[in-house]
Amino acid sequence: MQSPQPLRNGGVETPSPRPRIQAHFQSTVSLQKLRRFNTLILVFRLATFCFTLAAAIFMVTNSRDSNPPHWFDFDSFRFVFAANAIVAIYSLFEMGASVWEISRGATVLPEMLQVWFDFGHDQVFAYLLLSASSAGTAMARKLRETPTCTANNAFCVQSDISVALGFAGFLFLAFSSLLSGFRVVCFVINGSRFHL
Repeated sequence: MQSPQPLRNGGVETPSPRPRIQAHFQSTVSLQKLRRFNTLILVFRLATFCFTLAAAIFMVTNSRDSNPPHWFDFDSFRFVFAANAIVAIYSLFEMGASVWEISRGATVLPEMLQVWFDFGHDQVFAYLLLSASSAGTAMARKLRETPTCTANNAFCVQSDISVALGFAGFLFLAFSSLLSGFRVVCFVINGSRFHL
């Protein structure tokens, strides 16, 4: 047992019966793993942003002249545009959050909220994007059976490109969703978003 130590002001320091709380220690290897994991998430977010933004741009620029058809005449193509634009905006926000986390070592929102926010939104927007791309594919196939694509093949090709870019965006968002799901599991098990 430690003996009481005299203080400068004449009092006596008594040892606390509670154990001292030690600061959380992270090794250099652990910090490198965190940085690599966060960088991988950032790459997937960037790819999702690029593909969904390109899909939205290809769809919205699909009717250059005043002659029909126009992309906004088809509900499925409006859905493709809206879903890709929404996911592009979400991915831009998530890229900012990833950069913040890499540079500061902390999440933008409180850790528990950030983990569930990322996972929940990744799931919802991945299903939204998959649904829109599937609807766009069905409409593009239907148009191939009509004289529309014969009269204006560029319209159909650009619609196909937009839908394909949307599927690629979904693929990268699905990868992001897997990583954010991993973070949720680690948080539930360990109380931290990373298992080290």
